[in-house]
Amino acid sequence: MARYTGPKVRVSRRLGVNIFENEKGRRALDRRPFPPGAHGRTRRRNAGSEYLAQLQEKQKAKYIYGVLERQFRKTYDEAIRLPGPTGENLLRLLEQRLDNVVFRAGWASTRPQARQFVNHGLILVNGKRLDIASARVRKGDVVSLSPKAQKMIVIQQNIDVLDRSLVGWLEAADGGKQVTVRELPQREHIDVPVREQLIVELYSK
Repeated sequence: MARYTGPKVRVSRRLGVNIFENEKGRRALDRRPFPPGAHGRTRRRNAGSEYLAQLQEKQKAKYIYGVLERQFRKTYDEAIRLPGPTGENLLRLLEQRLDNVVFRAGWASTRPQARQFVNHGLILVNGKRLDIASARVRKGDVVSLSPKAQKMIVIQQNIDVLDRSLVGWLEAADGGKQVTVRELPQREHIDVPVREQLIVELYSK
């Protein structure tokens, strides 16, 4: 599956949010809280067209969840067909991605790292290995670390050091090495800095 491999700090500075939730991005925004480029200091963020604000929100969601344009649009089209607000449906579908669940469980420090763990076959869903990062979990699914993953120092360190609070739609077991999908995520469970209504407005044009 294709993924973004370009400069990450530049993306975070351009959008004004630590998109990839890493320490390097946090330090860069602290030191230079303005867009990159020769005119970054004088450029007024979100100044100008309504389209710019809408585009930035879409870009935030894409980069946060590690989805490229084609797959993002496909997810949006699916969100339209579901009952309820399209914007909320979009975020809920993105939140159900397996790599995001691994991140939410506190096994990975960032979503890109979570994606890597899934791709390397370190994650089990209902007892079976699943190495597709974009696979969606369903209510009742049990997501757990493989025996190999449980012995990995980096994962154990993440569990011990991150101490990330588990979102309300997941339930932990086995000392934090297994999570169960209690219910599908609701908007109040999703803490990403995205104004989803602007994405809907962008795609509705």
